Amino acid sequence: MRRIDGVVIAVLVIGIVLGGAAFAVFSFYDPIQAAFFSRTEKVTGIPVEWQFNFQHPFSETEHDLYRFHNFLLGLNVAICALVAALVAVAVWLFRAVRHPVPARTTHNTLLEVIWTVVPVAVLLAVAIWSFSLLRKVDFTPPADLTLKVTGNQWFWSYAYPDNGGIQFSSTVIPEDKLAPEQRSLRLLAVDQYVVLPIQAVIRIQVTASDVVHSWGVQSLGVKKDAVPGRLNETWTRIEREGTYYGDCYELCGRNHAFMPIGVEAVSRERFNAWAEDARRRMAQGQPPAAHALVDTAAAEQQQHRSYR
Repeated sequence: MRRIDGVVIAVLVIGIVLGGAAFAVFSFYDPIQAAFFSRTEKVTGIPVEWQFNFQHPFSETEHDLYRFHNFLLGLNVAICALVAALVAVAVWLFRAVRHPVPARTTHNTLLEVIWTVVPVAVLLAVAIWSFSLLRKVDFTPPADLTLKVTGNQWFWSYAYPDNGGIQFSSTVIPEDKLAPEQRSLRLLAVDQYVVLPIQAVIRIQVTASDVVHSWGVQSLGVKKDAVPGRLNETWTRIEREGTYYGDCYELCGRNHAFMPIGVEAVSRERFNAWAEDARRRMAQGQPPAAHALVDTAAAEQQQHRSYR
């Protein structure tokens, strides 16, 4: 091999490796999303413009799914870089100008063993991680709270069996009724939010009343099909207070795009205050408050006024 060939091959391989590594690292850490959430005190789980990765994780299961996705992305980038480097080297070294009469080599035992064993080892690593993660997601640990979700055409119904039978429906806020500060939440804002406590294991039971729906909130690592006549189950543990948004992930008819999900995660004290207020409201024939109160002191004052 001539000196110029070595230089060209080195430049090609180094360029491909550095490009793949830069893309992978940028995707892993997603500085655009990281900068967005570092500037906000209250988390809003929505897509961020120009984000490179999945939505930032804010639950235990989503952290695990996020890491597994980054592992698979790293594998994909490495495989693409390897193939691209091999193709570039082969194109340069074995072009027609250098080899007007091509060689007739057809087998290489060592090479064939390597390209059989290495993919098997990669698949085993993927299988071990994915099966353990699948088991964690599918088996709910002892729950602190149960939320029952029912999909309808085209809205969601919620119930809290462990909290006095609180129940309500949640529908999308039409675009013409959004407040100016809510314009960025078009097709995401709802009239009634699901209020849940942070740092608690939440069992989520999902079903449907008509056709197949799918209840999913990406930031929380939750996605479960809602099937009529069947009660599916999943769980989550939210790590940080904020508002998280999701959608129906199963094509369910004409207004499939108009049944978003809004989850408001609050402290345990604020959740208890909201639940107490919701039970009182339901006893009076009123729906629960759309949001949790700002703090427990405000909740106690409102509750005191209501009893007067």
